[in-house]
This record gives sequence, structure tokens and C-alpha cells, in this order.
Amino acid sequence: MIEARHLRVLRAVAATGSFSAAGRELGCTQPAVSQQMKALEASVGTPLLVRTGREMRLTQAGEALVRHASGILAGLTAAEEEVAAIAGLRAGRVRLVSFPSGSSTLVPTALAALRAAHPGTRVSLEEAEPPESVDKLRAGDCDVALAFRYERPADAERAPGPEEWDDLVVRPLLTDRLVGLVPERHRLAATGSVAIGDLADEPWIAGCPRCRGQLVQVCEGAGFTPRIDFATDDYPAVVGLVGAGLGVAVLPQLAVASVRPRGARTVTLEPAVRREIVALTLPDLAQVPAVAATLGELQRAARPR
Repeated sequence: MIEARHLRVLRAVAATGSFSAAGRELGCTQPAVSQQMKALEASVGTPLLVRTGREMRLTQAGEALVRHASGILAGLTAAEEEVAAIAGLRAGRVRLVSFPSGSSTLVPTALAALRAAHPGTRVSLEEAEPPESVDKLRAGDCDVALAFRYERPADAERAPGPEEWDDLVVRPLLTDRLVGLVPERHRLAATGSVAIGDLADEPWIAGCPRCRGQLVQVCEGAGFTPRIDFATDDYPAVVGLVGAGLGVAVLPQLAVASVRPRGARTVTLEPAVRREIVALTLPDLAQVPAVAATLGELQRAARPR
């Protein structure tokens, strides 16, 4: 294997014509230059220099190697400078995947702070709900995934599921409580808290598939199956349908914070249903400065104000 330090020595010997002069140029001794040249010739398996008295000239193999050495060393220098820029957060790229309500609440604050602190770091954003977002992270299609998982009831069996993240670096951000959403003229609109069973006979508007599954699970735990008249992944559409009096819904507080609930009122649900919001990355990626900085800004954006 040819080492870059050996190429630098060969180039210096070719330019100066002797081991002593090359040593002076490189800041090392003549024996050190000689030793490195022997190591290089052993690596390539052929002589690179011909010594005739006090003169020294390159063999054909030596000339070929010197000809390529400039480009190789220039490429290495450029690579070293680019890596140093990334390590110093003067450059770099982070691919972030987030679920929609995280994209509209936590992500803007975090990315604005990241850009202000490290303007050379670029972040791309794509939206996906878990577990799709987590699959993208494991597949190498993103560097950070903003995800969530619902708390299991205390009496639920702790069985592994697709939401398990034991192989990932998990940065907890916040706990997001689900709230009820009813039309502003609804009989329970002015109520401080509502048992989900009080909404058993209402038409329901459901959200994303995973949230829909959670809704059905919570309702069945309260002894009824919700009649879902409308289903949409778009939170503003959920709020609009509720505001038009077409039904009731359960949404995470983070989702409600991302839209203006015109014509609708939020009510506290009892018993409480919560989801854990986290930022995920791979163990090796957690050591990359730009990824670590992004995780830090997401954590700061999630702190209560």
C-alpha cells in the first residue's frame, strides 16, 4: 500500500535531486528520507531511484509515480481541508426527516438556531410518519429522524414492536398529551375535562394511520368503538372538519399548536393519553459534529418557554 507520506518524500527527492536536500525541505534527516524511500520501493515492488555516485535519477516507475503523486497529494489536501471544515461545523449536511406537526413546531426553531450558529451547515427536510421515518434512518436515507411513540398503558404487556429503538441513539424531546377537539357550540365545549367515553356517540374525525390506530385502541379501552366518518393525514383538515361541526377528534397538543383551531375548542381528555417525542440517529452518526449540533438544537427547541 502506498502511503501519502512516502509520496511526499519521493516528490521532494525528485525535485531536489538528493536525500539530504529532500530532508532539509521536509524538515527531517537524510537517514529518515532514505528509510522512507526504501519502504516505498518495498511497497511498489520495484526500484524508483537509480543512484550513480552523487547523482540520483528516477527510474521509469519512479517517473510514473511522481507524475501521479501531485494529483494524489492535491486530492488528499483538498479532502483534509473539507473534512476539517465539516468537523469544525464550517460545512456539512444533515438530512432530517420529521412528522408534520414536528415540522411545523419544533423544526423551524431548531433549524433557525442551527443556521445562526453554523451558517455553513446545510439541512434538508423531508416529512414521514414513524415507523417509515425510522426505517429511512436505518436504511441510510436520512441522518436524524424526528419520531414519536405512544405510552403503553400500565397494564399492557411489554412486548417488542416496530417502535422499538434499542439499536438507535434516542434523544428525548418532550411528552405530548392528546387533547379532545370539539365544535365550539358542542355541549362539552365549555367543560374543563372530558372522559373519552362521554364522546362515544359522536361522529369522529381521525388523523394519520398510526394516530387512528391509537384512537381506536383508547376508545375500545373505554368500552366503545368510534364511528369514524372522516380520516385525513392533514391536521388543518381535521380542525376544519371539527370546526364545521362534522364531528369530534383527538389530536396531540403539538398538532393543535401548529394550526389555528377556528370554530373548535380543545378539552382535556381523561384518562391522559400521551406520546413521547424523540430525535433519533444512528450511533456512528451521533459523533458527526453537524448531526450532534442538530440534535442539540432540537432539544433546545423542545424546552418549555
